[in-house]
This record gives sequence, structure tokens and C-alpha cells, in this order.
Amino acid sequence: MLIFNLCYFSSVMKQNLLCLLLGVFLLSVLNCKSTSHLPDPLEAGWKGKSVCKVLEENKDLRVLKCVFPPNVGHEKHYHNPHFGYTLSGSKFRITDTKGTREVDVPKGYSFSKDKITEHKVLNIGETTAEFLIIEYK
Repeated sequence: MLIFNLCYFSSVMKQNLLCLLLGVFLLSVLNCKSTSHLPDPLEAGWKGKSVCKVLEENKDLRVLKCVFPPNVGHEKHYHNPHFGYTLSGSKFRITDTKGTREVDVPKGYSFSKDKITEHKVLNIGETTAEFLIIEYK
């Protein structure tokens, strides 16, 4: 009888452990952000070349300057919450979770996002565009 109980206990423990591991796995998969496989703006570039450089970085934020000559873009990447400011504008084709659109981005235009976002862009205008991106850590 004792041997039967130990075998039963062992079987129940195995099932519980399997359920626990499966639950942890599913939670980790469901909690993963879709951006986990994407580069950040500094890592992303265009056709193997960097388009952004770090101007300042500390424990609270990172400041990037990104430059896009005509026909240069930024491969699909993610941004942490951030604020952006357009130093010099141009016309862009932007693809994000809302779809693809073409927008004129003027000098002095600012934008901000309070959550992680992803997109890709292409400068389809005739002038070089420059942006400051301030990412919060």
C-alpha cells in the first residue's frame, strides 16, 4: 500500500510540475513584447549603415541624432517611450501598426510616445531630414 501511494504521489507530482512549467512557459510567451526581435533605433540602420548616433546617455535617458538623406530610411525597429524633435524635415513613407502612409514632416515638428512602438521609415523627399530622439529608460 505504501509503495502504491508513493507511486501515485510521484505521478501527481510529475503532472503538477508539468502543469507549472507549461504555465510559466505560456505566461512568458504571452508577456513577450512583439518588439523583442527588433533592433532599437541605434542598432537599426539602412542597408548596413548607421543612421543614428548617441549624443548623450545616462541612467535616465538616451539622446540620439538621426539623419536621413533622400532615399535613405530606417529598417524596422522599436522605440522605448520617447520624445522627438525635427531639426530639418522632409517627406517620409512610414510603416507601423496602423499601416503605411506618406507624411510631410516639417522643421520644428515634435512628437512623443508613452509606450514601446515600432515602425520603419523612408525619406521619399528631396531634402535631408534630421531628428533628435530622447528615449526614457
